[in-house]
Amino acid sequence: TDFNGVAAVRGAQRAVGVQNYLEEAAARLNSVVPVKFTISSRTDAGVHALSNTAHLDVQRRSGQPPFSPEVLAEALNTHLKHPAIRVLQAFRVPGDFHARYAATSRTYLYRLATGCPRPNQLPVFERNLCWALPADCLDVDAMQEAARHLLGTHDFSAFQSTGSPATTSVRTLRRVSVSPGPASTFVLPQESSRLRFWSLEFESQSFLYRQVRRMTAVLVAVGLGALTPAQVKVILDSQDPLGKYQSRMAPAHGLFLKSVLYGGLGTLVRGVGQEGVYCTLL
Repeated sequence: TDFNGVAAVRGAQRAVGVQNYLEEAAARLNSVVPVKFTISSRTDAGVHALSNTAHLDVQRRSGQPPFSPEVLAEALNTHLKHPAIRVLQAFRVPGDFHARYAATSRTYLYRLATGCPRPNQLPVFERNLCWALPADCLDVDAMQEAARHLLGTHDFSAFQSTGSPATTSVRTLRRVSVSPGPASTFVLPQESSRLRFWSLEFESQSFLYRQVRRMTAVLVAVGLGALTPAQVKVILDSQDPLGKYQSRMAPAHGLFLKSVLYGGLGTLVRGVGQEGVYCTLL
């Protein structure tokens, strides 16, 4: 919520990204060469990350031993100046490892809340963490039917925002789920009868620029009865990003990068799954 996205903002601008704070902390490591973070997933301003990943190189002065992963994580956390950023874990990886290009899977979570005729009826602690909808409910069956049209390998041009650096708009969507979300611990008893939370999850090796937020907006339109599941297939097949419905985009604040996975790193991150690389960030 406090950042202009995860990527560093260079120059004299007042806005800052998560990467600015990370590199500021890394400067205190006294590396011979300035430390730069390569982030796996460049989330936009307002988007959250339960777990993002990055790689970095630290070149210590002659005669000094390399930092252990545990010392590196502790040192970065000690020098981080923003309480919303935390290094969860660090690992050694091969010299040719790349946090962005080596990722085999990325999962995004989108949180919705129904039963909010006015935005100010959402609990204050949830206002930056979900998309509040005035409807009392969603047609989840229709949303799941529509989501099945998006599964598999397709040209997702219809769900891509302008400004994408991608050389191809073909992606493989491995999983889409629409389900009731866990109840919020911030909902008061007098609110619990009308407020319901919902979760949408999307998994792919990579996504186009704002693809998840555009797919979410279309699926929500299906859930509200503004679109039919069959129309979602028509939108996908149109490959037109400027059509009437695909120009809609879900708000950034409901989106979370949930996990980034890597294949072939099991021996490097034994005991913690495959989400860790040289530096795992929150």
